[in-house]
Amino acid sequence: MPKLNSKNILPVEAVENNLLSHVKGYKQVMEHKQKLENTGTDFSENKGAVAKSIGKLHPKYLELKVSEIIENTPSTKTFRLISATGPLPKFQAGQYISLDVNINGIKTSRPYTISSSPATRDYYDLTIKRVVTGFVSKYLFDHIKVDHSFQSSSPTGNFYHNPLFHGQDLVFLAAGSGIAPAISMIREIADNHSPYHFNLIYTSSYTGDVIFENELDRLEQKHQFLTVTRVITRPKKGYKGYSGHLTATLINKLIDTVKNKMFYICGSTPFNEFCNKQLLELNIKPRRIKFERNGAKKRENKLEQLSDPIETTQEVTIKISGSGSFKAKVDEPLLNSMERNGYSTKNSCRSGQCSLCRVKVLHGTVSNAKEANLRETDAQYGWCHSCVAFPNENIEIMI
Repeated sequence: MPKLNSKNILPVEAVENNLLSHVKGYKQVMEHKQKLENTGTDFSENKGAVAKSIGKLHPKYLELKVSEIIENTPSTKTFRLISATGPLPKFQAGQYISLDVNINGIKTSRPYTISSSPATRDYYDLTIKRVVTGFVSKYLFDHIKVDHSFQSSSPTGNFYHNPLFHGQDLVFLAAGSGIAPAISMIREIADNHSPYHFNLIYTSSYTGDVIFENELDRLEQKHQFLTVTRVITRPKKGYKGYSGHLTATLINKLIDTVKNKMFYICGSTPFNEFCNKQLLELNIKPRRIKFERNGAKKRENKLEQLSDPIETTQEVTIKISGSGSFKAKVDEPLLNSMERNGYSTKNSCRSGQCSLCRVKVLHGTVSNAKEANLRETDAQYGWCHSCVAFPNENIEIMI
């Protein structure tokens, strides 16, 4: 027992050691520490051990191979990807990977949400909808076959359910391929028998566009936690289900109460903005609404907000400092036009959130979409997120 001091109070260090001695494993740790001190090690033998451990759990890049291609609808396919090197890292339902592609010499990437369940570790499913004017989706649909190899980022993103803050009563508003994170969450809840209620309100343009329709029917019949409502925005004559837009009135009708519910929104940027507005009209607090960002909203036909309005069809010159220059349209995100002309920068989300694609504007101006998660100092020093920045005039940038 340590000696008491003049005030009959144990020294702080003695009290701490006495308490810690009761912690399981403390004695062994202290003995190991003393052993290391006696040998005089500088721990160089463990150099890089932490980085290696982190790398195994969350590698920077993944080497993937297509094992199967599943046709969900005439306009949607699921690409099943397996690892070509080792175990796939864990992910949260709702997260995405950034898939690298090389299309006729143009290197680019696109973020695609993983639609498979996190409980399934053998593969990642990417459910992708063909975009008529799309650059990457068209390439994937027309050229990718089984055994094709890809490189991608590890799973990332913050669009997922957090049980500590989001609770157990979940409502998901999805449109089109925005069903991908929803089906991943639903599959995980079913796999883990989690004590949640999940209300899915899913809109599609036509009845033939409903992705995972049969699986959703089976899951709803089998599990009490799931309620599925389909809404068709362009129904054919005679259709008797729900149709039109997800207005506040319709949303309120489809759920028993908004109290204590967590809302998720995933679809096109206009869909996300519209649904977010409807939920706010229902007096749902912003902290109870979470939506996935899918790129910047397209520019209007005329840029009236500029002091010298320009047409979105206008071309400007983009100069890359110390490298070269090219022509680009003012309605195309800067990152897209850079990649199309052989220039690239790191990127992941392509929706203005992750900041990996930041470039510095040295001369001229750009318009930053409101989706851009810019830092307070970015405007001061001329930085922008190139994935959601549009040139207003001839500009010079530093990559």
